[in-house]
Amino acid sequence: MNLVSNSVKGTLRIGKTASVLAKNGLRFLLKDKVSNPQLLRNMFEELGATYIKLGQFIASSPTFFPKEYVEEFQHCLDRTPPFEFSIVKKIIEEELGKPLNEVYRNVDIKPLASASIAQVHSATLLSGEDVVIKVQKPGVENTLLTDLNFLYVSAKVIEYIAPKLSWTSLSGVVEEIQKTMMEECDFFKEARNLETFAEFLKATDNDDVVVPKVYPEASGRRVLTMERFHGVSLTDLDTIRKYCDDPEKTLITAMNTWFSSLTQCEFFHADVHAGNLMVLENGKIGFIDFGIVGRINPGTWEAVSDFISSIMIGHFDGMADAMIRIGITEQSINTESLSRDLKGLFNKLDVMVPDYSSMSANQDDDINGLLMEMVRVGEENGLHFPREFALLLKQFLYFDRYVHILAPELDMFVDDRLNMLH
Repeated sequence: MNLVSNSVKGTLRIGKTASVLAKNGLRFLLKDKVSNPQLLRNMFEELGATYIKLGQFIASSPTFFPKEYVEEFQHCLDRTPPFEFSIVKKIIEEELGKPLNEVYRNVDIKPLASASIAQVHSATLLSGEDVVIKVQKPGVENTLLTDLNFLYVSAKVIEYIAPKLSWTSLSGVVEEIQKTMMEECDFFKEARNLETFAEFLKATDNDDVVVPKVYPEASGRRVLTMERFHGVSLTDLDTIRKYCDDPEKTLITAMNTWFSSLTQCEFFHADVHAGNLMVLENGKIGFIDFGIVGRINPGTWEAVSDFISSIMIGHFDGMADAMIRIGITEQSINTESLSRDLKGLFNKLDVMVPDYSSMSANQDDDINGLLMEMVRVGEENGLHFPREFALLLKQFLYFDRYVHILAPELDMFVDDRLNMLH
C-alpha cells in the first residue's frame, strides 16, 4: 500500500515539477526582464524543499558554479510554513510507538523553527528535563528522492546531448547532493554525530564547549529529542557580554574547537552559521544541528593550511602548489602557469587582504569573491576541487564575519591563540 501511495505521490510531484519548469521556461523564451540566475532562484523557491536545498548548495559551492549564480543563491530562502501540530503528534507517536503523554509532560504547539526538512518544538520530558523535538516534515523523504532522481536523469541527458556544457559532472553533483540530503533525513545519523562530537570534546578535555544531549528513548529516524540550550547566537554581542567577560576569548574557543575537529574528530561541523553556534547563559559555547557534516583527510587539510598561509604572505608558487594538492585532476598541471595566473589575479585586484571597513554583515564579503576568483583560475588551469574544500571555505567565511562582530582587532591568520594552521 505504501509503495502504491509513494508511486502516486511521486508521479504527482513530477507533474508539478514539469508544470513549474514549463512556466519558467516560457519566461526565459520570452526574454523576461529577470536575469537567468534570479529566474532559476525564483523557480527553485517555488518548487520547495529539494530545490531550496539545491539553491543552498549552489550558494556555498563556488568550486562548482558560476559566480553570478553563487551570488544570486545567497538569497535563497530556507523558510517554509509550519505544518499542523496534529501531524507533529501523529509522527512522534508513530516513530516512538507510544502516546505523546507517555513520553512528554508537555509539548509547545507553536514551533520554535520551521525549515525545509524539519520543524522544532520545545517540550518537557516526564522526568522534567527541558528539551527540543526535531520532527521531520511528512513526505519530505519521498519528495527528495523523486526530485533528485528526476534531476539525476535530467543531468545525464544534458551530459549526453551537450557534453561541452558539462564542465563538471552534473550527475556527479546531483549524486553528492542526494547523499547529503538523504543523510539529513536520517535523524539516527544526526544523533550519532552529536554523540561522536561529545566524545571528541571529552577526549580533548574541552569543558568550554558543549553539544545537546540526545534522549534515545524519545528519538527515532524522523524524530530527534535533544537537550534544550538557553542562550543567544554568536552574533548577539550585547547579550554575550552579560554571559561572559571576554567575547573575544569566547570566539577564539569556538574557533579552536572547530579547527581541532578537522584533525581530531571523525568529521567537522559543516554549517556553523550564527544560529548553530550559541553562547549559553553559563558562558559555555553550544554547537547545535549536526545534520550537515564534512570529512577531510589529513593530507587535504595540510594542503588547505598551506594554501591559507601562502595567501597571507603573498607566495604565489606556494598557493599554486597547495591548490594542486587540494584539487582533483586527470591531467598534468603546470605549476608555473597557475602561479603566474594567480599573481595576475592579485595584481589585477591590487589587494592582498580585503578592506572590511565598509562592509555590512548582510553583504557578500569581498574575500568570498576573491576565493571564488582563485577557484576559477584553478579550474581554468585544469583543476576540479572537492566538495569538502567548498564546505571549508564557507565555514572560514562564517568565522571571518564573527571576528568582525566580536573581535575586530583579531587577525585570525596570525594570532598565536588560534591553532588553525597547527
